[in-house]
Amino acid sequence: MKFPQTYQLKDIASIIDAKFIGDENFPVEGINEIHRVEAGDIVFVDHPKYYDKALQSNATIVLINKEVNCPEGKALLISDDPFRDFVKIGQHFMAFEAATKQISDSAEIGEGTIIQPGAFIGNHVKIGKNCVIHSNVSINDYAIIGDNVIIRSGTVLGADAFYYKNRETGFDRLKSVGNVIIENNVEIGANCTIDRGVSASTIIGEGTIMDNLIQIGHDTIIGKKCLIASQVGIAGCVNVEDEVSIWGQVGITSGVTIGTKAVLLAQAGVSKSLESGKTYFGYPAEEARALYKKMAVTEIMVRDYKRK
Repeated sequence: MKFPQTYQLKDIASIIDAKFIGDENFPVEGINEIHRVEAGDIVFVDHPKYYDKALQSNATIVLINKEVNCPEGKALLISDDPFRDFVKIGQHFMAFEAATKQISDSAEIGEGTIIQPGAFIGNHVKIGKNCVIHSNVSINDYAIIGDNVIIRSGTVLGADAFYYKNRETGFDRLKSVGNVIIENNVEIGANCTIDRGVSASTIIGEGTIMDNLIQIGHDTIIGKKCLIASQVGIAGCVNVEDEVSIWGQVGITSGVTIGTKAVLLAQAGVSKSLESGKTYFGYPAEEARALYKKMAVTEIMVRDYKRK
């Protein structure tokens, strides 16, 4: 999430009452999660295991729970609870805004777009030309939808990310301040759920077709002309490249990349990144041809054993 203007380090420190290391006038442009940070962003880290990753990331401001050596060209915000203060910064600039109408006055809806009765269009949503939004669709705040998009009944765009910190008092939610972007010529089936980014965008690429009952996690990027069948579950921060086919009931773990034109056969379980242009099957997912050979060898061995 980018702030409405560039702020100084001292300004952000005052919001969370934190000590800082670096020039008080150091520029701060936004906040982002580690997977999507860039120069000018704040990233948070609260475990020594991930200190180096955060400090060496593209983020130029690190919200951290220990005083450490500050890398050249960066600044630190010292907090006793970086998770809490990351949420606080996000909510300072983008707090929850209650809806007052079924279709918000701040929504922008393009020429030729049809909104069926019962659809909800939240604050600051942008919808392009010649789209069809069916009944009981919920499009939450700040979503951006391109031209010629079809969204079928019961789908929810922009629910909060499934991102929690386990505390003694219960689970603490990281309140999302990102959004969902649906590019041109996308079709989304009934009862799908596409979570908003934690602090960036969850993106569905141009020309992608989605069946019913599909879950897309926060900050995931689906490429162009992908085909995704029913009951697929894709976790957060996944990168699905262009022209990937994903068949029914496939599950994909967080943070992996699926290469261009890969094919994931039904019920594959993906636990690591997969190369482009290959077909995968099984759990953990393997190249289908190699897995079928293993299965054939196993079958021969079992048959031979039974003959003895």
